[in-house]
Amino acid sequence: MTSVSMRHVDEVPDKELLARHSQGDPHAFATLVQRHRDRMWAVALRTLGDQEEAADALQDACLSAFRAAGRFRGDAAVTTWLHRIVVNACLDRIRRKSVRPATPMGDDATFDAVAPKMPDPTDAHGVSLDVHAALARLPFEQRAALVLVDMMGYSVDDAAQVLEVPPGTIKSRCARGRARLAPLLTHHRNRRDRKNVGGVEGGGMP
Repeated sequence: MTSVSMRHVDEVPDKELLARHSQGDPHAFATLVQRHRDRMWAVALRTLGDQEEAADALQDACLSAFRAAGRFRGDAAVTTWLHRIVVNACLDRIRRKSVRPATPMGDDATFDAVAPKMPDPTDAHGVSLDVHAALARLPFEQRAALVLVDMMGYSVDDAAQVLEVPPGTIKSRCARGRARLAPLLTHHRNRRDRKNVGGVEGGGMP
């Protein structure tokens, strides 16, 4: 068996890396995690909203994946399998510690699908904080569905594979989650509308 370190990383498919890890290749799993770590981290951080909790969840997920590689059935993409493990690790931490994050630390990504678009870019950070706080108030199932579909760009079918539920359930969870988020973010939309009237907050001429 040729070690992964002997081949160009991009030449080795995910499933082969996982198989080689199971067969004892000492480099395969590290290569796989390095390839997908950024998106795994994004799933954990956006689901938990707290850097320390997300880092612990990601560590738990990597350990679980390392140990469970031999049980990978190959009926889904490796990325789907990895993200499923990350989501489960997040859920485990919430169950154990009753994590209810309200303020993210260091992740100011734009939440286009769930946050109102703001004309003033200086407000983006505040919107990010409020969206995280609003997400934290959703049931975990709805939060996870919104993170995957609206923030990570998963299709409904792919999100259904990650969360191991029917596509219809993902659609329902997203719809309910968006409905719950809407009133929590209304004040930002109202503020935007006021700024758009006459170009001055409050409307009209000063």
